[in-house]
Amino acid sequence: MSADFVAHMEDVLDLYAEPYDPMRPVVCFDETSTQLLADARPPTPAKPGRPRREDYEYVRGGTRNLFLTCEPLAGWRHVEITERRTKVDFAHQMRWLAEEAYPEAEVVRVVLDNLNTHRKASLYEAFPAEEARRIARKLEFHHTPKHGSWLNMAEIEFSVISRRCLGQRHPDEDSLCREVHALELERNEAQAIINWRFTTQDARTKLRRLYPLFPA
Repeated sequence: MSADFVAHMEDVLDLYAEPYDPMRPVVCFDETSTQLLADARPPTPAKPGRPRREDYEYVRGGTRNLFLTCEPLAGWRHVEITERRTKVDFAHQMRWLAEEAYPEAEVVRVVLDNLNTHRKASLYEAFPAEEARRIARKLEFHHTPKHGSWLNMAEIEFSVISRRCLGQRHPDEDSLCREVHALELERNEAQAIINWRFTTQDARTKLRRLYPLFPA
């Protein structure tokens, strides 16, 4: 851990402490992957007193990437399922965020981790320079510190998706999309917010060992 860790942590925590501003929304972005697995044999249906049973053998169907965008204070989230997670794929997610999800916002402040694709340079690999610059002006990136991805509230949303959707087998992309998007719709209709309570002052008290020491 270092002063660099602390600086990025406090930047993100101060951002979370700001009041809701629809013209300058704070959005958390993350990604994960999951395997497509089909049953090698039909499962045994559940019966009274006996759960549904799956054979331990399965058929692999490749992997899919899940891009997650969520605005914790608005209780909104969106998941895009893709075959890849390249710089170009990331750039298309950012264009959608800036121009379709938040067309009226002055700037979209995005909290994301330090994956090498999570840079504005990715926009220039996907779009002509004029278009890339237009999108970049609309986005303000706030990176979590290295080894500090727990500071990204998108991980909390992914934990819900993992429990509700990714713990079961999905034989194909259509099946995965149906499950994930049904949960997305359910949580958006409920406006399920994330109540983040860890502040910069909490960090200075509870994580003071991470801060550089100064002589008395």
